[in-house]
Amino acid sequence: MAETGIKLNLSSSARRTALLGAMFLMATSAIGPGFITQTTVFTAQIGASFAFAILASILIDIAVQMNVWRVIGVSGLRAQELGNKVLPGIGWFLAGLVFLGGMVFNIGNIAGTGLGVNAMMGVDPKIGGLVSAVVAILIFVSKKAGMALDRIVVLLGAVMILLMIYVAIVAAPPLGEALKNTFLPETVDFLIITTLVGGTVGGYITYAGAHRMLDSGATGVRHVKEITRSSVLGIMVTGLMRVLLFLAILGVVAGGTVLSSNNMAAEAFGAAAGEIGLRMFGVVLWAAAITSVIGAAFTSVSFITSSRTSERKRNLITVAFIAVCAVIYAFLGQAPQQLLIFAGAFNGLILPVGFGVLLWVAWRRRDLMHGYAYPKWLLLVGVATWLITLFLGWNSVMGLAKLWS
Repeated sequence: MAETGIKLNLSSSARRTALLGAMFLMATSAIGPGFITQTTVFTAQIGASFAFAILASILIDIAVQMNVWRVIGVSGLRAQELGNKVLPGIGWFLAGLVFLGGMVFNIGNIAGTGLGVNAMMGVDPKIGGLVSAVVAILIFVSKKAGMALDRIVVLLGAVMILLMIYVAIVAAPPLGEALKNTFLPETVDFLIITTLVGGTVGGYITYAGAHRMLDSGATGVRHVKEITRSSVLGIMVTGLMRVLLFLAILGVVAGGTVLSSNNMAAEAFGAAAGEIGLRMFGVVLWAAAITSVIGAAFTSVSFITSSRTSERKRNLITVAFIAVCAVIYAFLGQAPQQLLIFAGAFNGLILPVGFGVLLWVAWRRRDLMHGYAYPKWLLLVGVATWLITLFLGWNSVMGLAKLWS
């Protein structure tokens, strides 16, 4: 079976921990500095109507992740391995896009950790970013790197949610207005919805949790229920964080505060909870950025290795990946804007290409699915969602064309 090379000797409790880690790795990889900035800016732009965009993006994200996790989980193969079995070479093309995009975004993520440390303690952002990169490296050099990764992302995910609950309560948002606009929005902006989808299931984020799940041993037809539950819960964690952040910003904006600084999120936290709010913003930003550093590194490396690669070798490559990103950050201070635009375009291409391959496996390659009869309803939902990802990809390519012109 294709499960050869995947660790199957885990105890049930260790497998549950690994699955929980996979779920939070997916969620926290999506919750990065860009996630915080997008949510703040869009809430300031369209107010309570942003609730509808959140709901629409969550439904699309669930459709993507349920299919991605199920195909990868049942087959026991990584996305690039499945791609090469469908059409030789397309898996490596996908791996190249993920790896390059992941490296560029990780420079930005390290910059985000520096800004978080600065907001928390006033430390120079460059020093904070480099120290944070060392923290991420230490996770992968530990003897029990897998367990450390799972526990760190779960802990930091919980810390972010708890802090956001506090800020959302203090901000006192108009809950009735938010609830009404969730289903009957005053403004519908499809560009905002597609941007949210790209930010939560685009690029490496799509595969972060699913590839980590393979290490848990919860693969094959007999684990379908666990796979499905974990994929949906991961998106719900991301959605919960988005909703809490939205409510916090909405409370500030509805209270009459005009967000106009270069760091609108920090301004909103300060307006909601004063000095302690600014420190909390630093903790949330640092936690969001460091978990994205970990998720980007883990997932990018999982695309250039295979299930037969030893854990030690994979961890050493991951350490090298983070170190290279940190060195580039040390010289540049941030990821160059044009590189981020290119990486964003890569992300737009990764989703329709990779998702299309997985849907083809679900539809036509039952041999790779160990004879599993893929649910037709899930496949149809997946195809409908894939059409949306084509639109996302087209927008990315057009954005790249404008950059060239």
